[in-house]
Amino acid sequence: MQVNGKPYRTIWPTADHAVEIIDQTRLPHEFVTVRLENMRDAERAIRDMWVRGAPLIGVTAAYGVALSMRHHASDAALEASCGVLLAARPTAVNLRWGVERMRAFLAPLPEAERAEAAWREAARIADEDVEINASIGRHGAELFRAMREAKQRDGRSGVVNVLTHCNAGWLATVDWGTALAPIYAAFDAGIPLHVWVDETRPRNQGASLTAWELGQHGVPHTVIVDNAGGHLMQHGLVDMVIVGTDRVTARGDVCNKIGTYLKALAAHDNGVPFYVALPTPTVDWTLQDGVQEIPIEERAPEEVTHISGLCEDGQVRTVQVTPQGARAANYGFDVTPARLVTGLITERGVVKANAGAMEALK
Repeated sequence: MQVNGKPYRTIWPTADHAVEIIDQTRLPHEFVTVRLENMRDAERAIRDMWVRGAPLIGVTAAYGVALSMRHHASDAALEASCGVLLAARPTAVNLRWGVERMRAFLAPLPEAERAEAAWREAARIADEDVEINASIGRHGAELFRAMREAKQRDGRSGVVNVLTHCNAGWLATVDWGTALAPIYAAFDAGIPLHVWVDETRPRNQGASLTAWELGQHGVPHTVIVDNAGGHLMQHGLVDMVIVGTDRVTARGDVCNKIGTYLKALAAHDNGVPFYVALPTPTVDWTLQDGVQEIPIEERAPEEVTHISGLCEDGQVRTVQVTPQGARAANYGFDVTPARLVTGLITERGVVKANAGAMEALK
């Protein structure tokens, strides 16, 4: 995708076998890249959310294993590195998928071959992610086309208004994105659209990341507070909702950024289609009941009690927004039951969120 007119991925290898990433904690006010030179750098990038989004976390973890193999390629080093990376964040299934794929690929190889093989495999995983997300975009764009045609038949405006939550754009993947991939594909195909961007407290990934990348691509959008979505739906200002996800169970329950469940309830109450875009590696076939079985990350209370922003003097500063001593709970995700999901947009097409229909994704 584009940054000031220049094409970028979110993660890329360097000629001297390091990895560079975009430090997403610095956006939207600063565009800064960071060099990762070892596995611990990759682990910190995942844990401290320099990279975020389930697919990008998985690819960063794969490169983390590759970086480890360049320093120590023994069986013990492979196991230790995989363990450290798996513990970086608990919710996104792509993290486990990326690490386990690297482990399974490297374990049978002689130690002397592991460093170069790991590097090639991590790059292959990154390229696969780009192709998967481009395919998600193509399938999802057909929903926009159908929605526009339906609105025109009814004599309404042909502009498709879509609401999204958190950031599931190219910043959450290697390129294109999941929930935003259909938006980019539809926009590039000339389908008129407008995006309602949830701010997504407490880390404001919508206001800071989604709005930034939509602006870079020229997509019309408006940032709203998280609680405005239901009001917009009641007044017919939202034609569909598309969100991403960090994990989907075998029966179609969807785990995504906190607040997604409330959007799904509002969409259901107002007859607004609610879609979830995901690559098939995000499906956790080992789980059924998302509410009971998916571990929900609890993050630092400071993300709730404090907020960062650009001051009038051009400096980014952090300020406290709660009373001194006030306690804060910071649940990072919630689970939307499959019954509230209209469809899953995958690289293999759009399927219903139920165990029978999802068999086609295996």
